[in-house]
Amino acid sequence: MIVELGHFALILALMVALVQSTLPLWGAHRGDARLMALAGPAAGMQLLLVGWSFAALTWAFVTSDFSLAVVVSNSHTLKPMLYKISGVWGNHEGSLLLWVLILAVYGAAVAAFGGNLPVRLKARVLAVQGLIGVAFMLFLLLTSNPFWRLAAPPLDGQDLNPLLQDPGLAFHPPFLYLGYVGLSMAFSFAVAALIEGRVDAAWGRWVRPWTLAAWVFLTIGIALGSWWAYYELGWGGFWFWDPVENASFMPWLLAAALLHSSIVVEKRESLKAWTILLAIMAFGFSLIGTFLVRSGVITSVHAFANDPERGVFILLILGVFTGGALILFALRAGVMEARGVFSLVSRESALVANNILLTVAAFVVFVGTIWPLVGTMLLGRDLSVGEPFFNAAFSPFMVALALILPPGAMLAWKRGSIARSLRSLAPAAVLALALAALAWAMQTGRTALGPVGLMLGAWVAFGALTDLWARTGREDVGARFARLARLPRADWGKATAHFGLGVTIFAVSAMLAWKIEDIRVVQEGESFPLGSYTVRLDKVEEVEGPNYSSTMGTMTVAKGGVPIAVLNPEKRFYPVAQMPTTEAAIDYGFTRDLYLVLGDRQKSGGWAVRSYIEPFANWLWGGAILMAFGGILSLSDRRYRVAAGARRQDLAGVPAE
Repeated sequence: MIVELGHFALILALMVALVQSTLPLWGAHRGDARLMALAGPAAGMQLLLVGWSFAALTWAFVTSDFSLAVVVSNSHTLKPMLYKISGVWGNHEGSLLLWVLILAVYGAAVAAFGGNLPVRLKARVLAVQGLIGVAFMLFLLLTSNPFWRLAAPPLDGQDLNPLLQDPGLAFHPPFLYLGYVGLSMAFSFAVAALIEGRVDAAWGRWVRPWTLAAWVFLTIGIALGSWWAYYELGWGGFWFWDPVENASFMPWLLAAALLHSSIVVEKRESLKAWTILLAIMAFGFSLIGTFLVRSGVITSVHAFANDPERGVFILLILGVFTGGALILFALRAGVMEARGVFSLVSRESALVANNILLTVAAFVVFVGTIWPLVGTMLLGRDLSVGEPFFNAAFSPFMVALALILPPGAMLAWKRGSIARSLRSLAPAAVLALALAALAWAMQTGRTALGPVGLMLGAWVAFGALTDLWARTGREDVGARFARLARLPRADWGKATAHFGLGVTIFAVSAMLAWKIEDIRVVQEGESFPLGSYTVRLDKVEEVEGPNYSSTMGTMTVAKGGVPIAVLNPEKRFYPVAQMPTTEAAIDYGFTRDLYLVLGDRQKSGGWAVRSYIEPFANWLWGGAILMAFGGILSLSDRRYRVAAGARRQDLAGVPAE
């Protein structure tokens, strides 16, 4: 009964979304306040209905209701409760329902917290958001219905993909979807502004919090996915330029560009057309990522393998929304004339450079991701684009971005002085160069990547601190520290996020440059060197888990003859899914991780063992946490919650609600 009610609620939500996407839009066109007033209650009702539908599906997974096809395919009675719940979104149908739920959450949030928005703009934003909801609910109900019943339910299910039975994958998709779907808000604001024919400083302020929230969630989601790949897949890496990884990375890059360009719209009323275009592109790339993951055109450990017909439906959604928005953009481009003028050396110019680098970097990732598909379709042969291409093509743009970020952030608006900015940054430059020289002196016979990465990371991180300190004026040190504590949270958020980016740049460079890898066959009781450590394989035994069997190794790590850790790498086998997994054993440290992987038993009686020293691995996750925390700090600033220039009077004079 609960499942039927959930199905019925989803159908009702579609009907409510149809009302939300039509009547308020017509009301905004006619100036009818009553029709526009429907948008808010419709968005709230849509959230309640979709929320009930999602709760009903969750109940089916928790109670192991094997009359539902999606539960049979992705659950099992012996599965731990956490993975029964995460199984709700560990499949195509359930994850699509989660997508629709988050879409409804964002719409209801605008309805609840958009009191400062002009009534016409708010009605149009919610109407566009409702229209997106209509498209995805039709997709869900017509091609991917999670409430599809089986005529003859089996006694048990087929289990969830064992690779997804992990805490990292339990929380990674919701955060990623909060970011993906969050970019729909920037899209809705952009389309609403195009319909209205007006983009001004207030619009830039209104769109920034939603873009920032989406960027924060994407940052957390990508970091969780990278961390999961690092410890779960057993290959000792954190990023493989997998198409699904790229599908989330491209919107992140474009969201970062949109976030910075909206600052120029707000402060200087420039880059209006470019910012609108970025908002359309950012959501468009979210839809492209959805297509890559769900169409079956790519193979990945975390892609949903589905038939291409569903991919055609997603392409149709992509074409209608992105194509329609671009046509509207072309028709309305003339009304987005920039008012502010600025010199070549100014903060505006630095932000333009930032946008160009981020956008071109996203385009490079896009080309590398789809090129194998293009080769298959047009050339009739399999092509491979791997890590060497991405490292060579993507890295120069990130190096350029790191170099210009500190001085660009300290330039004045309209007309600045690069010499003055560089003078302020001289201590940061000296410190960055000194650290690079120290790293170069300490390493022997290695690539320059490590020292250069340390220099760039330190330049960005200490440049962010210098920028924060420069905002305290030129008084005595005590007064400046007192003023530092009173700086707006947005300033602290900006510095924290940029500092986190610097830490991330260094960590990525260190892991690529200074990693130590060892692959060998080891007998039980045998020891082998790993850098400055000694590793001994004590024993290998069979262990039974809750829903798997495990071949577990016990390995002792010593340094200077003193044991420092006992690690247990595993090879698990899930009998229901008939699938093996590799569980790496990691000794986490502040400056390095010891990473051990147990392979197959060899004919000689020994075991294949892969061992790594991963330098500064935790700094990578720490940098991502700092970037996300910086975004949260900025969101907590009152200036983000109360839009500058916000009016309770509509642009055409329609009274506010």
